[in-house]
Amino acid sequence: MKTTATVTSTDAHYLHHIHVGRFDLDSDEPRALGGQGAAPAPFDYYLASLSACTAITLRMYAERKGWNLGRFSAELALSFGEDGKVHVHRTLDSDQPLSDEQWSRLLEIVANTPVTKAMREGAVITSARRLP
Repeated sequence: MKTTATVTSTDAHYLHHIHVGRFDLDSDEPRALGGQGAAPAPFDYYLASLSACTAITLRMYAERKGWNLGRFSAELALSFGEDGKVHVHRTLDSDQPLSDEQWSRLLEIVANTPVTKAMREGAVITSARRLP
């Protein structure tokens, strides 16, 4: 699977338009960092990506097991350690009565979602300029 994203600047300082797949998004920085606060900041999308993968992966797993997750939610908090590393904490919740064994398994599964692994293990990122 290959996914591409294209980002294009605007006249509004840090506001940028992003096209990924067949979707259009915007990104900006908060006013405190010189942006307009007109759209999610890059780390907001980082958390959104991880939260979406968390919910989708756990929903798929629960469906295969025949478990009713009901209204499931995951709250993610991002902070930076003194070493500058990103720390993310996930808190999971369901409005259904799940056993301790089910929660234990869900916590094992969530530790290995595709986006979790990519963020935890890192990615190879290369850059080049477009030649005329």
